[in-house]
Amino acid sequence: MPNKQLQLDSWRIFRIVAEFVDGFEKMSNIGPSVSIFGSARMKADNPYYIMSRDLAQKIANKGFAIITGGGPGAMTAANEGAQLGKAPSCGIAIALPYEETHNPHIDRKYLLNVRYFFVRKVLFIRYAVAFVFMPGGFGTFDELFEALTLIQTKKIKRFPLFLVGCSYWNGLLDWLKEKALSEGFLSAEDFDLLTVTDDLDLVAQRISEYALEGPSVIPTFDLGEET
Repeated sequence: MPNKQLQLDSWRIFRIVAEFVDGFEKMSNIGPSVSIFGSARMKADNPYYIMSRDLAQKIANKGFAIITGGGPGAMTAANEGAQLGKAPSCGIAIALPYEETHNPHIDRKYLLNVRYFFVRKVLFIRYAVAFVFMPGGFGTFDELFEALTLIQTKKIKRFPLFLVGCSYWNGLLDWLKEKALSEGFLSAEDFDLLTVTDDLDLVAQRISEYALEGPSVIPTFDLGEET
């Protein structure tokens, strides 16, 4: 008798490949982009929501597309900022308890719906020249630490990572230094991978400078291509 689990897994592989193909086809012409992360629970009157929108607009004005997870909160703000800055606004949506539908500020040609988190993460990185992290929860932390791990282990090229909201992020960094660094689980230079700031103009300018000076900013993800 055929192995039913093997059959299911085989079909799952085709579904995974289809998600990658659809994502690559839709985003292959988006141009240099910046992925912005932050809480889906962030309300429109939250100061960080306003910062997310304003920063996305400043980055868009520099000529970069904006990529988000396509949901509410900080993602809505960033996609709105992209459209205000007249840059491509991309949302890579996934069905989650706090992200049941995509936000209305995504360009239809750059709206993707995926089933798998790992597909979503590859697309976030594949076309981004920088990551910006607004305050958020576990999902935001997950993206942050995955990006740090991929850079640290040289699975992707180093590119700018910004933590926006000093009062929010400094406590986490203090803990990492007091515990993980002091125990020898991190190196002091690992902290050089991050820039913590409240200066939105600085973030936009640094991203622009990196894209102009970097020898090759796309793609950043190591997919086994020859170098």
